[in-house]
Amino acid sequence: MTDSSTPCSRKPPERRRFLGGLLALAAGVGGLSATPARAAEAEIRNVALVLADDTYVLNADIVAELTPLLADVVARGVSLYFVTEFELAAPRWYWLDEEIVTKSLTYRLSYQSLTRQYRLTSGALHQNFGSLEEALRTMLRIRNWSVIERGALRIGRSYNAALRFRLDVAELPKPLQVSALGRKDWSLGSDWYRWTFAAGRDTR
Repeated sequence: MTDSSTPCSRKPPERRRFLGGLLALAAGVGGLSATPARAAEAEIRNVALVLADDTYVLNADIVAELTPLLADVVARGVSLYFVTEFELAAPRWYWLDEEIVTKSLTYRLSYQSLTRQYRLTSGALHQNFGSLEEALRTMLRIRNWSVIERGALRIGRSYNAALRFRLDVAELPKPLQVSALGRKDWSLGSDWYRWTFAAGRDTR
């Protein structure tokens, strides 16, 4: 089998329709400035690092909801990507903190028009939901996320942990990335939630 390419002027009809739909959507959301933009804020709660066998796992609850604009965009067939980021560092009085681990968990939220279901994908795993609320509830409830091996930490030593959640605007189609610039109703994310973790025991 050999690779082939076609000139840009000969895009398949489906491709042209998709691009045309994106441009129309971008133009439509760009014209909503008459309505005051509402920035979606997320809040991280109930964070805990738990030692399970030889691995520390993270549990957390995230309180967030999509803006009407984001809910409309995903219902029109545009996938949204959300990232939960975790950092762990060891403080050093004589220098910058020592970075121990950085991890990220990415979810792709999409809508399947044929089945009228929302799909949540993480890596090779996916799950379908009958409503947007159900999909968000699953995404925002982090349980048993393996973040670091037990042997990588020193028992009794304190570490600085941080967690945040955000919409990854860079994963939007290019026309929508342009529309999202400076628009608070395209924003969804939390501040860094920071706490001190003592290795060897559960802590909040």
